[in-house]
Amino acid sequence: MATPARALALVPPSPVAPEPAPTAEALIARVALGDERAFAALYDELAGPVLGMVTRVVRDRAQSEEVAQEVLLEVWRKAASFTEHRGSVRTWVLTIAHRRAIDRVRTEQAGSDRETRAGLLDPRRAFDEVAESTLVGLEREDVRTALATLTDLQRESITLAYYDGYTCREVAERLGVSVSTIKSRMRDGLIRLRNVMGALR
Repeated sequence: MATPARALALVPPSPVAPEPAPTAEALIARVALGDERAFAALYDELAGPVLGMVTRVVRDRAQSEEVAQEVLLEVWRKAASFTEHRGSVRTWVLTIAHRRAIDRVRTEQAGSDRETRAGLLDPRRAFDEVAESTLVGLEREDVRTALATLTDLQRESITLAYYDGYTCREVAERLGVSVSTIKSRMRDGLIRLRNVMGALR
């Protein structure tokens, strides 16, 4: 008859249950402290729902992706302002996404209306070309300076997506890497851009 010790030795150890993934509420608390890994996890969890929400309102794919990135950057900047009385983190973020999407639609419409009115008043010059080119030039100079601080892979991904108008999937196909890799490059690059652009202003 086996001794208790031997009997225990014959019993296979119980499998260790994997630790549950942190909740969005736990992640947002860490993001509020500047934890970039927590932001990466939150980004991966919410990027799809945010893009879906924005696309339903904006309708334009390229603009929707741009707005979605703005929303996620706002989450990074304002994570400390989240409180549980606002509801879940997902609800809070999708509320931001809906508001930003509506703002983009209104801005686009207002711009179109202004150009139409200006064209009716002065068909020779629909807008102040000198002021427009100056503002765009200044903005581009800041962006060029900020882009120079990124890695080659981050810069290439962001340039293809934001300046050449490719979707994440198209960028991934052009560069021969996975979509998740492209999203990771863009996410890290956008965090870096935000920090650099803030220092330039």
